[in-house]
Amino acid sequence: MSHSAEIVMLEKETGAKGSQPSRISRGEILDLLDNNGLTAWFQPVFSRRTGEIFGYEALARLRKPRTPSLDIGELFQRAQAEGIISSLDMVCRENSFCRAGELGFAEKNAYLYVNICPATLMHPDHRGGATDRLADECGIPKERIILEITEQEAIRNYDLFKKSVEYYRRRGYKIAIDDFGVGYGGLKMLSVIEPDYLKVDRHFITNIDKDPFKHNLVDAIATVCHKLGITVIAEGIERQEELETIAKFDIDLLQGYLLEHPGPDLSRQRFTPVVVRDDSGYCPEAPGEACTIGATVKYIEPLFPQQSLMTAHQRFMDDVKLQGIPVVDDQRVLGMLNRMHFLEKQMVGPHGYGFALSAHRAVKDVLGDDFLLVEAATPMEEVVRRIKARRGRHLYDDICVARNGKYLGTVAINALLEAITQKSIQLAKGANPLSGLPGNEFIQRTVATFLQRKVHFDVCYIDIDDFKPYNDYYGFEKGDMVIREIGRLIVDIVQPGVNDRFRFVGHIGGDDFIVITRPHASQQICQQIIDGLQGLLPEFHGAQECSEGHYYARDRQGEHRRFALLSLSIGIVSTEECPVNSYAELAFLASGVKRAAKQETGSAIVRNRREEVRSELVLEEGGQAA
Repeated sequence: MSHSAEIVMLEKETGAKGSQPSRISRGEILDLLDNNGLTAWFQPVFSRRTGEIFGYEALARLRKPRTPSLDIGELFQRAQAEGIISSLDMVCRENSFCRAGELGFAEKNAYLYVNICPATLMHPDHRGGATDRLADECGIPKERIILEITEQEAIRNYDLFKKSVEYYRRRGYKIAIDDFGVGYGGLKMLSVIEPDYLKVDRHFITNIDKDPFKHNLVDAIATVCHKLGITVIAEGIERQEELETIAKFDIDLLQGYLLEHPGPDLSRQRFTPVVVRDDSGYCPEAPGEACTIGATVKYIEPLFPQQSLMTAHQRFMDDVKLQGIPVVDDQRVLGMLNRMHFLEKQMVGPHGYGFALSAHRAVKDVLGDDFLLVEAATPMEEVVRRIKARRGRHLYDDICVARNGKYLGTVAINALLEAITQKSIQLAKGANPLSGLPGNEFIQRTVATFLQRKVHFDVCYIDIDDFKPYNDYYGFEKGDMVIREIGRLIVDIVQPGVNDRFRFVGHIGGDDFIVITRPHASQQICQQIIDGLQGLLPEFHGAQECSEGHYYARDRQGEHRRFALLSLSIGIVSTEECPVNSYAELAFLASGVKRAAKQETGSAIVRNRREEVRSELVLEEGGQAA
């Protein structure tokens, strides 16, 4: 949420009207900055899938109301006009970090969203290291800070703007575009900075359940963003109907007054997720990834709410295997009639008069709302979790399945369990037995899918240096432990499939791993993996070898010599820099950059560039590099 967008939000909190704002003088603004007149409040950002708090957005607030009509949006607009926006922006950023630190943010498993003005990023006096200093002083890890850049302000120099954003990204911060769709730049800003997160402006969320244009537009934005690997946030959710509509899209994160208001503390509340449409169907299935409920759907002819109970009764009598009948109106699922409950409670009744009493009633008269409806792209494992949360008598009811909110069919519980069992067996065959990570078949399928979708991605080939002498010296059991622990380290850092469909981890075999991610994220991820390895070395080598920095073992020629502690050589091939048409071509290029990385001493990262790839291809074919 940008500062200007807070005008509307603050009117709801204070009752102040934004239609007649007072003029805020330069002196009043400077007085607020000099005398600690601002503080930070926090509004949670929730995971749509789980209902858990994913992060907190820091919002500027006045410590003491100076005048009824003095709001944050007006304050920032006036500061922009007076040429002191950078000073105001920096004070708000400092308040956000300091207050979050005081509230124990570092101990929470969450991200901190902090607004930052484009003008501040490109201001000649902007201090590049000030944000780093604030984060360090307040004890907030940079990798858990998301800088929200508003789209409402025109960017005059996109080259400078991109360099400024990349500076923060290299430092470990994540980037979000705020207020997407209502300001300047739009798709140009999206393509220039390639954000990690995108916030759909509240204008498009308000009354989305009543506006087909907004409905289709937000759905399209979410679809495009996910193809680009961008996590989508819907802000400004204020009505239950808006939440239920958004739940049908591939929206990852949610924010709004309906879920929780901003407050001076870090909330611990969660909300109960509504109908979930998971996006895991976007990536190829792999070990550890969920297959979707849509694969097991069986179409059952639905009933309509106006039909008589006698019609429903006849359906059950005609088909003794029919356990449930969905009730649908205008392709939307309204409920489910369960065979046993319907026949016992409605047609027989507690005193045996149910049949006579129900003869002239309609289906809508007995329909309850306690049924399970999921989207076809929902993972089977997620459906199982939701089944466990159902009430007693509904535990084994059939599951209703929709596609884009429209009725698709049903899934019986026994069919779901059978599908999960078969999938587990299938995935186990394709996983590396030591690490449990996807093996070569799934790696190739994943790469093929990304190539088919014609999206840019980086492939990181990770090799453990001098692993054979380590294995010979410390033993196979210790060597296997190293493989497993490094695999876990990579997964913990990459977090494949969590809020980013472009992140994938595979185990090629032996001491070779593969990571797939978006181009701008690869080097940072690889550096985090290398840094994480340092913390594991005492466990891998022991105290004495770690203190000496080496150990002695036999090399491949049988010679006894000194080896450095375990390190990683990582070669990165980027399809952004070099077009790739097949997995075989990608593997060929990767072997070259991995060789280059292994020529370095200790852990190293080498990322191929277009000109390097072209030279290597020419040399391999027997020609001369230009």
